[in-house]
Amino acid sequence: MLPIIGHELAVGRLSMALFKSSLGHAYLIRGRPSIGKMTLALTLAQALNCRQQEAPCGVCPTCQRIVVGSHPDVQVVALGDVTDDKSNSRTEISIKQVRDVIQHWANLPAFEGGYRVFIIGGAEMLSHEAANCLLKTLEEPPEKVIFLLLSSEPSRLPETVISRCQRLDLKPVVAAKIEKALLARGCKEEKSFLLSRLSRGCPGWALEAAEDDSVMERRKEHMGGLLELLSSNLEARFEFAEDLSARFAKKRAEVQERIDVLLGIWRDLLMLKVGMSSEINNLDCKDSMQLLAGKFDIRGIRKGIDAVNDASKQLRRNANPRLVLEIMMLDMPVAGLIKIKA
Repeated sequence: MLPIIGHELAVGRLSMALFKSSLGHAYLIRGRPSIGKMTLALTLAQALNCRQQEAPCGVCPTCQRIVVGSHPDVQVVALGDVTDDKSNSRTEISIKQVRDVIQHWANLPAFEGGYRVFIIGGAEMLSHEAANCLLKTLEEPPEKVIFLLLSSEPSRLPETVISRCQRLDLKPVVAAKIEKALLARGCKEEKSFLLSRLSRGCPGWALEAAEDDSVMERRKEHMGGLLELLSSNLEARFEFAEDLSARFAKKRAEVQERIDVLLGIWRDLLMLKVGMSSEINNLDCKDSMQLLAGKFDIRGIRKGIDAVNDASKQLRRNANPRLVLEIMMLDMPVAGLIKIKA
């Protein structure tokens, strides 16, 4: 079995395919941000190229080079990887990236005799021309070449590309498994418990937060702003919506992260309202949310959850971000002005 936190179904399929030497030439790995798509892709690349008896070993030079991105046969293509005068303003994976990296190298034998693995991060960001260019290669795949398309928004990919790939869906991992993995990596018990609850089933986020304090600092900032938002009037909410919509074009993931945090707040408010305080995820903000929960009834909280869920779905479908966010603000119940601190 591949050494992955959770995702037993996907890992089982790939492990069996490796055992039977029946791996497909292209996979679409689908799941929310930080759920483990890139980790799974890199681990599969290690399994295909590691020469140890128990592959992937994770410690040999081949495995290590794959992790740090220096293995010549494993290449990651993502937004902004190409270097040119326009790279900082790109909003799509360009046809130049696909031609220069994938089409050029896919038809050449692997440098070290293993498999060539091409990982496309954020595959939904492929431009129309890039997707068509990739499609030609997927239709006539070279031998010993594997394509791994990673996507948080697969509905944005052309159906022609999706149809050429086997699909692996990564579902949220239960908190207990994430907590166990954090403890095994030396994270303190209290912090492991908190991060596993805050992760919303995404091991990647929890592992990053355990190693990088800025992740939790950024979350605390988001929490403070969003808790204030729920106690603000419509004018303040519309200003917030305008700011978020302006960020959406270039910082789509950041906006979606805030939407997910907002949904988590509404979910915790519901748990508090029905007397299930032990089930909330944002444990470090419990007192503030307890105060806020008193300003809404259950019907209002459910309305807030529906409003954020609808907005999240519409944003993933490329709807007008400002309109979507303003409708969300109108649909969420207003609590009245109170002072809330994260």
